[in-house]
Amino acid sequence: MSTETSASVLLIEDHKDIAEMVIAYLEKHGFELDYAADGITGLHLAVSNTYDAIILDLMLPGMDGIEVCRKLRTEARSDTPVIMLTARDTLNDKITGLDSGADDYLIKPFAIQELEARLRSMVRRRKGEVAREVLTIGDLVVDTATLSAQRAGKQLSITPIGFKILTVLMRASPAVVRRSDLERQVWGSILPDSDTLRSHIYNLRKIVDKPFDRQLVHTIQGSGYKIVDSHAENQRPDQ
Repeated sequence: MSTETSASVLLIEDHKDIAEMVIAYLEKHGFELDYAADGITGLHLAVSNTYDAIILDLMLPGMDGIEVCRKLRTEARSDTPVIMLTARDTLNDKITGLDSGADDYLIKPFAIQELEARLRSMVRRRKGEVAREVLTIGDLVVDTATLSAQRAGKQLSITPIGFKILTVLMRASPAVVRRSDLERQVWGSILPDSDTLRSHIYNLRKIVDKPFDRQLVHTIQGSGYKIVDSHAENQRPDQ
């Protein structure tokens, strides 16, 4: 049995045999499990309790895993790590799962030891967060703890992938983030087609820049993207 600190996990899975196998193994290895067999019950548990991680099946009765994850991220503003389980293994299915806010993706059938290893990795990262991170560029403010973004005091409604892109760019500012590096930080090893990042950047600009008088999101041709308040930089006194 593992000697690592116990972690609380919510399993949302409608396949009884898989659920029993996962619960028996993880409880034997030091995890505390709650269980739901449908999406609606799973979402209720996820927003009513505090978990270190969530194991979420894609195909669920009542509400599928994609919708559960989207509601968890955009409505409940939860940042609990989610690993999605699915029998689907196409690139589009993987991207859809990650776009909905999932942190990791595991294809059925899977090795239970791999699921445990990925869970422990996510839990370690989560417990390693010492304090909330508030990022500010000009009048744009992002709070990674609450998954919220504001500009000029106005709350911005950003998709989970858009929020990841925004966070990467703000952490790197004023440096340019190369397209390949940005894709890798947002999607990991499951890289999207060439138009996916461009589409997300376009949508991000409509939310972050279009309603306001100054552009913050910049494309650097042949290189990548950056977020910078050029107006504020121009106002700096000479050193």
